[in-house]
Amino acid sequence: MSTPPATPATLLRRLVASDPGRPRVTVYDDTDSPTRGERIELSARVLANWVAKAANLLRDDLDAGPGSVVLLDLPPHWRTLYWALAAWSVGACVEVPADRTSADAGTEPSPAAAGSTAPDVVVTDAVDVADAADEAVLVTLAGLARAAAGPVPAGVVDEARELATHGDVLDAGDEPDGSDPALRTPTTVVTYADLVPPPVGEPRRVHTASTDTAAFLRLALAVWAADGSLVVTRGAPEPAVLASRLAAEGVTDPR
Repeated sequence: MSTPPATPATLLRRLVASDPGRPRVTVYDDTDSPTRGERIELSARVLANWVAKAANLLRDDLDAGPGSVVLLDLPPHWRTLYWALAAWSVGACVEVPADRTSADAGTEPSPAAAGSTAPDVVVTDAVDVADAADEAVLVTLAGLARAAAGPVPAGVVDEARELATHGDVLDAGDEPDGSDPALRTPTTVVTYADLVPPPVGEPRRVHTASTDTAAFLRLALAVWAADGSLVVTRGAPEPAVLASRLAAEGVTDPR
């Protein structure tokens, strides 16, 4: 009997069980923004706690589950990882908009993507995008944020203020079917059966500076499936600074 493909939820459980304290994502922020200079590192255990809180918020407060679409309007970032994993943990489909997916620029939608419906929940760092949605979560990217920096539109969830109130253990829910859509962009649809690839090669410490959120999510799943970890650069540090950083982090795949 063949083994069914892993889901993001089973992959995360495997990472926690194998080595809960090992860093699985490290993010350096070199953007021209208030978060410039941050270095955030998450172990498998800490990542799983964030995922559980976000998944409980999605399921309990916003009724997200199998068949729901969660629009993930965020850049490649550690918060983007746990929101994507949270959506997948409740069986929803993660949708990445065109302006967060560079590969979709100037291309025509696939038939499946063209027939997509409006998202059930929008998770975004943009106040105007959150304000226009029926159900939305406003994400503040800063690592130590305890509330949004400015006014939050009525009816929008302030993630920085409210996420901590949710439990860090997620009760098992309905498993998505392998044919269910898991990741959607304006031109592509990936099912749950094809989302987590089989492990390839030895564990690697992989660096990425991708600005394509969908590609970033797929890279993270591939690296973790092979028991590796990610080092993420946001922005454009000086070449010498980047080289020193990657050496200090033990990066084996600099990309």
